[in-house]
Amino acid sequence: MAERSFVEEVKKLRLGAGEVFSGEGILAVTKALLESGVAYVAGYQGAPISHLMDVLADAQDILAEQGIRFENSASEATAAATLAASVNYPLRGAVTFKATVGTNVASDALANLASGGVKGGALVIVGEDYGEGSSIMQERSHAFAMKSQIWLLDPRPNLPSIVEAVKQGFELSEASSTPVMLQLRIRACHVHGQFVASDNRPSAFTLKEALESPQRDTSRIVLPPASFTHEQEKVQDRWPAAVRFIEERRLNEFFAEDADDIGVIVQGGSYNTLVRVLERLGLADVYGQSKVPLYVMNVAYPVIDSEVVRFCKNKRAVLLVEEGQPNFVEQNLASILRQAGIGAALHGKDMLPVAGEYTAAAVLKGARAFFERYERVPPLPAPPRKIIPLTAVAPIGVDSAPEPSRPIEETVHARPPGFCTGCPERPIFSAMKLVERELGPHHISADIGCHLFSILPPFNLGNTTMGYGLGSAGAAALNVPAGKRAISMMGDGGFWHNGLTSGVANAVFNRSDNLTIVVDNNYTSATGGQDVLSSAAINPTRSTGHAIEQAVRGVGVKWVKTLRRTYDIEGMRDALREALTTTEKGPKVLIAQSECMLNKQRREKPLVRKAIADGKRMVREKFGVDADTCTGDHSCIRLSGCPSLSIKPNPDPLRTDPIATVLDSCVGCGVCGEVSHAAVLCPSFYKAQIVSNPNGWDRFRERVRAAVIGWLQRGDARRRERMAF
Repeated sequence: MAERSFVEEVKKLRLGAGEVFSGEGILAVTKALLESGVAYVAGYQGAPISHLMDVLADAQDILAEQGIRFENSASEATAAATLAASVNYPLRGAVTFKATVGTNVASDALANLASGGVKGGALVIVGEDYGEGSSIMQERSHAFAMKSQIWLLDPRPNLPSIVEAVKQGFELSEASSTPVMLQLRIRACHVHGQFVASDNRPSAFTLKEALESPQRDTSRIVLPPASFTHEQEKVQDRWPAAVRFIEERRLNEFFAEDADDIGVIVQGGSYNTLVRVLERLGLADVYGQSKVPLYVMNVAYPVIDSEVVRFCKNKRAVLLVEEGQPNFVEQNLASILRQAGIGAALHGKDMLPVAGEYTAAAVLKGARAFFERYERVPPLPAPPRKIIPLTAVAPIGVDSAPEPSRPIEETVHARPPGFCTGCPERPIFSAMKLVERELGPHHISADIGCHLFSILPPFNLGNTTMGYGLGSAGAAALNVPAGKRAISMMGDGGFWHNGLTSGVANAVFNRSDNLTIVVDNNYTSATGGQDVLSSAAINPTRSTGHAIEQAVRGVGVKWVKTLRRTYDIEGMRDALREALTTTEKGPKVLIAQSECMLNKQRREKPLVRKAIADGKRMVREKFGVDADTCTGDHSCIRLSGCPSLSIKPNPDPLRTDPIATVLDSCVGCGVCGEVSHAAVLCPSFYKAQIVSNPNGWDRFRERVRAAVIGWLQRGDARRRERMAF
C-alpha cells in the first residue's frame, strides 16, 4: 500500500470545462494529461514524483474511461521504452520517474527514442531531485537533455503554468518529432493552487487501432545508415521546428521588458524564488509584479537565440539565475551575445553560487550584489565595530575564543537519516554487528533503499553504493580466494528493478562465492510503499505474491535461506554466521523478510482505532526498561539505534550515569529486548501489554497482580525500615 491515498482527490480529475480545479501540482499534471488526450502512461516511483504514480494508480477507473493504458513499470528503462508506441503511431504517451538516477537507468531507451524521433507526442516527466531535499547525487537533467537533444521544459511553479507545459509539451513533441522532457522540481510537485479546467478527452487514435493496423517505418529504427541520418535530422529539421514552435507559442515569458537597462534571466523553475528575492529588495511588489525586466525560460533547452538577443540588446547588464553546475545556459548565452555583437555584461556564477540549490537566501545574496553593483539598491550598512571592554580581553599568552566562521543562525546541526521506530531492517544490522564481534569486519557493498542508513551510526556498516539494485554487482570484483567473503545488500524493490540480473544472475554466471542479503519488506518502502512482484498484498490490477526465493533459485543459486522474521536477531545472527563460514562454494543469498513497519502501522492503526471505538478488546505490546536494573551501559542503544530508545536521569542518587528508557513511540517490535538477549547484555528490558476495553478476566487478573505486588512492596518496605534501625 502506498504511503498516501489519493482516492478522494482524484475525483477532481472529472472536472469539466470552466470549472476551477484546486489541488496539488502532481494532481494538476494528471488532469493535464487527461485533457491532452494521452493514450498511455507509465512510470517508476521515486521522489519527488512518487505521488504522481500513486495518483495514477488511484485514478485507474478514470483512466480506463478515457481508454488510457497505465503501467507500473519494472524500472525507469521499462517506462522509457514504453514510449516506443509513439514512434510509428499518432499516440500521445507520457512516462514519469525520478531524475537524475531514473534518467540514467532510462538512458538507453531515451537515446534511441530521441535518435529515431516520434510521430505521436512523447512526454517524459522527470522529478528533478536536486538540492536540499534531495536523496541522490547532485546532478541535473539538463546535461542529459542536451546530450540526446530532448527538449527540456522547466515551467514556473504554479498550477496554470504546469498544466500549460504538459499540453504544450505534447504539441512541441509532435511539431518537432522529438520527445520532450518536463522537469518538475521538488516544490513544483507539491505546490498548491488553482486553474480553470477543460474537458478530458480520449486519444483520437487508440491503442486498439495500433494493434489491429500495425505500421512500420525502418527509417525510424536506430540502425546504420538511418542512425547517421537521424543526427542530421536533429539539427536541420527538428531543431528549427522546435525553435519556431517555441517562438510562435511564446512558451518563454517577458515581464517588465523595457522597465530598466539591466535585467534578469531566470529558468522557470526558479521564478518564485527570484520574485520573492526581488520583493525583499524592494524591486517587486507582494503580488510578484517586477520593477526590473525579466526573461523567464520556461523552455530551458533549446535556448532561443532571437529571444535572448531581444531581451539583452538594450541592456547594460544581465544576471542569469541558473541553478546547479556546469553553467550550460550561461555559456550558451555568452556565445549568443558574442556572436550578435551585444555588449551587455553577463553575470551568473560570478555572483551566485557555482553549485547547490538556489534557495531564497542564496539568490538574495547574489541578486543583492548584482543590484548594488548597478546602483538599483543601496549597499547594506557596514556592521558596527565591536568594542571589546578591557575586562573581556584575554590575558597575555592566552588565545581568545575564535570568531565563528558563520553566524550562529546559519549553523544547522547535522541530522542524518535513520531507521524508523520498529523498522524490520534494524535487527538485520544489529545481527551483523554481533557477527562482526566474532568474525571481524567484512567488506559490505550497500544499495539504494532504507537499508543504506546502515552506513551511519550506530551501525557504521557499508563501504560503497553504486545504484539501485547494484549492491551485488558492486562487490563483483571482490571475488577471489580469501579468508573472508564480501557481503552485498539489496532491497526487494532493487531486486526486481535491476538486482536479479545485474547482481544475482551475474554472481551465478561468474561463480561468485560472496553473500547477498535481500531485504524483503513487501514494498518499495523508500519510495512510498508501492507494491512489487513479491508483495504479499493482493493487488486488484497487478500480479503479486511471486517469491524472491523462487526467482533466485531459478537463475541457479543453490545456497538460499529465507528468514520469515527479521526481528529474530539470534536466528539472523546464526544465518549470517553460517553464510560467511560455510565451505559450500557458489553465491549465497539470504532473504530477510518482515513487513515495513510504516506500512504495517498505516494499515493496522485505523483498524485498531475502529475496533476500540466499537468496544472490542485490543491488546498492544510495549517494551520498557527497569530503572533499578539498568546499569547505564547503553549497549542496547549502540546495537539498536531505535528512535524510541533514549536516556533519562538515573533515579539512584549514588549513580550518575543516565539509564536507558523507552519512549511512548514504541511499537512493540521487540528489537531492543532481542538485542539485549542475543548479545547477553542485561535483563533490564520488560514487555508490557496495554489492554483497551478489557474483559472481566483481564480485570480479575489485574486485581490479583496489584494485590500480590502490593503485598510484596509492603514487605520490602518493612524490611527496609528494620535495616534502617
